[in-house]
Amino acid sequence: MSRRTINWGVLSTAAIATGKFIPALQRSGSSRVMAIASRDEERARATASALSIPKSYGSYEQLLADPEIDVIYNPLPNDMHVAWTIAAAAAGKHVLCEKPIAMTAEEARQLLACSHSVIVMEAFMVRYHPQWLRVRDLIRSGELGTVRVVQAAFSYFNTNPDNIRNKVEHGGRAMLDIGCYPITAARFFFECEPRRVVAAVERDERFGTDRQASVLADFGDGRQLSFVVSTQLAPFQRINVIGTRGRAEILIPFNAPQDRHTAITVDFGESLDGSLARREILASCDQYAELAEAMVQAILKDTRPAYGVEDAIKSMRVLDAVFQSERDNGWVEIGD
Repeated sequence: MSRRTINWGVLSTAAIATGKFIPALQRSGSSRVMAIASRDEERARATASALSIPKSYGSYEQLLADPEIDVIYNPLPNDMHVAWTIAAAAAGKHVLCEKPIAMTAEEARQLLACSHSVIVMEAFMVRYHPQWLRVRDLIRSGELGTVRVVQAAFSYFNTNPDNIRNKVEHGGRAMLDIGCYPITAARFFFECEPRRVVAAVERDERFGTDRQASVLADFGDGRQLSFVVSTQLAPFQRINVIGTRGRAEILIPFNAPQDRHTAITVDFGESLDGSLARREILASCDQYAELAEAMVQAILKDTRPAYGVEDAIKSMRVLDAVFQSERDNGWVEIGD
């Protein structure tokens, strides 16, 4: 592909698209948001007008048929991710699909076939933020010693019965919505896959969703991930990476602000209250723009992305094991 601008089409007017991803694309010199689609034609038209998007469509099929579109951003509900990603790929479009890429690993494996002809990526923007990259550099350098523990927490409070996050049939679950982030973090920092998991899960009686889950994942060789996620606790998020010499803490690991600096702390235990920890300030970064640029460069250079369908399947296998642990009430081995 010779031209340097990639045309994007957006499936649906979801808040993550209109509030985060489309603005990020519009600040990019290599991307253009060409069209947006909704099953409500008037909503698509109004959103396109408000965001200065040239085209709008009243169906997803019309968007996929547009010959000017190179890549589709798919922020549909979780249970619609695979079907519409496959449809977009069949139309010859590359796809950046919101996380989680599927409802189960088995469902995600359906994407392997279409990923041979087009690029399909899962939209984990956090892996492109400088604070995640800096912590991984600290680990690789040995400054923290041998890293054996990743601890994480991620929570928000939402009991709205009309919210998609509380609709279990559409994949509205704590683990699928936010539990995937600590799993991605540990895989990113340990640079290997977990061998087994055990989970304690509490379900909301009204919604049937896993509103709270505590998970322990064994990565072998003494490496462990422990985390708690909840859709009905006070808003909070944190990651601690702990080694034999020191630890690194990411203060806003998942929803890092786009318009201001972020910080990590590096602590070697000189004081148990952390008052002597080193604070590192990182430049502001739009992690959604960085994610989009990674997708664009893979398309322009015709290269396989660092995190393709195979990587997404590995993440889904861990999520599957968490739910299996809930059913079995014990440890679950994660196979190949």
